[in-house]
Amino acid sequence: MSQTITIEARKGILFILAGMAAISLNDVLIKQLSGGYALHQIVFARASIALVFTLVLVHVEGGFSILKTRNPVLHGIRGLMLVISNMSFFVALSVMPLANVTALFFAAPLFITLLSIPLLGEKVGVMRMGAVVVGFIGVIIMQRPWEGSDTADIDRIVLLMPLLAALTYALNQVFTRKLGATTKAAALAVYVQGAFILVSIGFYTVAGDGRYAQGVADPSLQFLLRAWIWPSASDCYLLIGLGFNAAIIGYCLSQAYRLADAATVAPFEYIGLPLAVMWGWLFWAELPEWEVWLGMLLIMGAGLFVFLREQQKARQIARTGARGRY
Repeated sequence: MSQTITIEARKGILFILAGMAAISLNDVLIKQLSGGYALHQIVFARASIALVFTLVLVHVEGGFSILKTRNPVLHGIRGLMLVISNMSFFVALSVMPLANVTALFFAAPLFITLLSIPLLGEKVGVMRMGAVVVGFIGVIIMQRPWEGSDTADIDRIVLLMPLLAALTYALNQVFTRKLGATTKAAALAVYVQGAFILVSIGFYTVAGDGRYAQGVADPSLQFLLRAWIWPSASDCYLLIGLGFNAAIIGYCLSQAYRLADAATVAPFEYIGLPLAVMWGWLFWAELPEWEVWLGMLLIMGAGLFVFLREQQKARQIARTGARGRY
């Protein structure tokens, strides 16, 4: 029996590493496309293509009957939280270094711990609360509050976008705890991709002609509001790759947490941080400054401590991990 468990755990680790590599690649592609296309256009293309692949998984997991639900409102709220999380993350990604945005997003486990108190009625001890405080000290250091708005190279609102992404992702994870016991992973993925498509269509209806982007100089707002355009042939391949990659992410994360317990695979999600540093250096010659390195270490250390402490206390963790933005 132990031999079987060991093999399954190894498979789970391989799947989580593959999923994190795919997430990191997704962020690189989004950042690469952010200079020429609207965010909602990229999200629409990615979600539409990913939905096709996800429906194949629905067929494998039991057919379209698994899409039936008694909680459509809760699924809708969960999907909306994930849409806000992704779009906030990508808005920041268009103007911030990849490593900075990724590190700030890893505050999500800290938010999950705090939200579990009022929303799930969980008790958080002194040690875990202390780790949360340490993690948020890292967040504050990365925000550089000692810099004035006239000297900061990035708008303060944009600096808060990764934290909004982490907070809404944490809310999504709380809802996932309630829904995951009765809904299969492929069905959850279909609802999420559907939410992405609906929100993107809404953006296109209101701002798809670029009327609100005229006269806007801020690159992050340009990314959010610019007009939809027909992609070039080379970019079409990138968009198709994004959709296929999104389907890979969902499959790998689901497989990882199906084959092995969360205590085994979740810590490996932090491989996303060094990957972000590596891609930022290779593609954009970005290396984190000392504030980012320090904040990154504090956030990562606090997140790992909180997770391991929860395992020590034998708490059930029904989340997809610190970084599963899909």
